[in-house]
Amino acid sequence: MKNLVGIDQSKAKELATMLNQLLADYQLFYQNLRGFHWNIKGKEFFELHLKFEEFYDDAVLKVDEIAERILTLEGEPLHTFTDYLKTSNIKEAKGVTNGIEGVKIVVNNFSTLIQLEREILAAASDADDEGTVSLMSDYISQTEKTLWMLNSYLK
Repeated sequence: MKNLVGIDQSKAKELATMLNQLLADYQLFYQNLRGFHWNIKGKEFFELHLKFEEFYDDAVLKVDEIAERILTLEGEPLHTFTDYLKTSNIKEAKGVTNGIEGVKIVVNNFSTLIQLEREILAAASDADDEGTVSLMSDYISQTEKTLWMLNSYLK
């Protein structure tokens, strides 16, 4: 059986589960970025304060896109922090004030996100789910470039 958008219901359910994982990861990533933005100190403050804001502005948009994609697939997006904390592979980063430490955590968080995005891309391709494929392709190409830039910053 196919759902409203023409995707096999069992594959859509699997994709919704994977997207909920990504949603939880992005919510924790977003909150970590807010903390870095607020609490970073030192000589990199001005540049990193703005960069962390840029990243969390982007993350909050992705949170909404992911939740709406889950709904499009006829799933239910997670929406409580209890669920996010239980589900996320990204962990809370508490008390980080050092800019370089914050950037290293962001790099690790992006690496976690891109790995899951690639898994979702493969599953969506297998399900002939062009909407999710397109979304993940966009996220992956953007994340790859960001990881390259952050890695260059850390050298």
